[in-house]
Amino acid sequence: MRHGHFLGLMVFLTVLALPFTQYALAVPKAIVIGHPACLSGRYAKAGEQAVGGIKACVDWVNNVYGGVRIRWRKVPLRYNYYDCESEKETVTTLIGRLITVDKVHALFAPYSSELTLWGAPLAENRKILYMNHGGANNKIQWQGFQYVVQTIGPATKYHQGTLEMIHKVDPKAKKVALAYEDSEFAKMVMEGAEKRAQKLGFEIVFKRTYPEGVTDLTPLLSALKATNPDFILGGGHFEDGVLFNRQMADLDLDVKALSLIAATTLPAFYETLTSMAEGVTGPSQWEYGVKYSPDEAKKAGRPWIGPSQDEFVKLFKKAVGKDMIPDYHAAEAGAAVLALVMGIEKAGSVESDKIRKALSDLEFMSFYGGWDIDDNGLQVGHSMVNVQWQGGKRIIVIVWPPEAQSGTLYYPMPTFAEKAKGKLAVPR
Repeated sequence: MRHGHFLGLMVFLTVLALPFTQYALAVPKAIVIGHPACLSGRYAKAGEQAVGGIKACVDWVNNVYGGVRIRWRKVPLRYNYYDCESEKETVTTLIGRLITVDKVHALFAPYSSELTLWGAPLAENRKILYMNHGGANNKIQWQGFQYVVQTIGPATKYHQGTLEMIHKVDPKAKKVALAYEDSEFAKMVMEGAEKRAQKLGFEIVFKRTYPEGVTDLTPLLSALKATNPDFILGGGHFEDGVLFNRQMADLDLDVKALSLIAATTLPAFYETLTSMAEGVTGPSQWEYGVKYSPDEAKKAGRPWIGPSQDEFVKLFKKAVGKDMIPDYHAAEAGAAVLALVMGIEKAGSVESDKIRKALSDLEFMSFYGGWDIDDNGLQVGHSMVNVQWQGGKRIIVIVWPPEAQSGTLYYPMPTFAEKAKGKLAVPR
């Protein structure tokens, strides 16, 4: 074959191969994230916050950050979500729709450990990245899933800080009662609390669970009252947390401290209970006032991404269309968006396998705090805080750890009789 003919053939083959090469390197016009969101049903309060947080960070990525960089292009995020009604069967139906009809590149799990775990096998089977922003149960990440990545801190850590706080503030308080919802998440919180309490030298005088959807806690609380604890740790979700607090008041069950998971941090908790919520504490993944910044990220040797705390609050209010303060359910969901963005950019791809590998090597900081996962996808880089309702205000106060405090712990909390007379938890 003559040299000229050979070159001509090579050019022809190169041109022929170009469409296939371009296809292999194709970058989508938009990165689609799908979400079976809890906008009604028992998890609606937390679900509304989560959707607002995701929308806020998608807004920031698209309109401030300029989109997600994949090799040579900046690509916008598109957020598709549907109401799963806080029901298991609807979650699986919607995940199927999001994968097959919406053609999503990544899924965001619904709120709660129960629903997150329910949807995980379907995402795993289809090899779709599944961003776990609201399922704290450690067991979710211990199932051997390859595509499930956690942003929320694990359940076993929820009440550890509370115990350390009381141990420091009141060394004489020794008797603790544990009363949690009989859900996978709450039982895992109780397991972590029990181990930490024993290690710190507390005496566990009461330990019991109550059914999901409970409507009367009087028998349990009456038995608990008889053990005369110094303080109580418990809860599960919003409705049972409100019931727990209200029926404690009915029974005049007064303790030095009450810490409830999940419910306490929601603005609706104080709106529902008003003065009866005074002095109640709870663990939180994030609260307005915990100020992480690019400077803090630099000190920690981590890259920073995302809006500032105040920018996030502004974007959240825009997203929900009302003057609502975001709580940790919004922050952790928003942080999951930022993690996905960093994972895609690090991988240079929207392929789940490549993003998942990139996320394993990723550490960063945002307004939500630190982010880092272990080999199981379990969140290990995020620290929790403890908060308290004080002084009749609608903004919760961060009381622990000391370096994160926005106010001083009110301890012991007012009795229910004092609350009924208008006494507020105002530290002196």
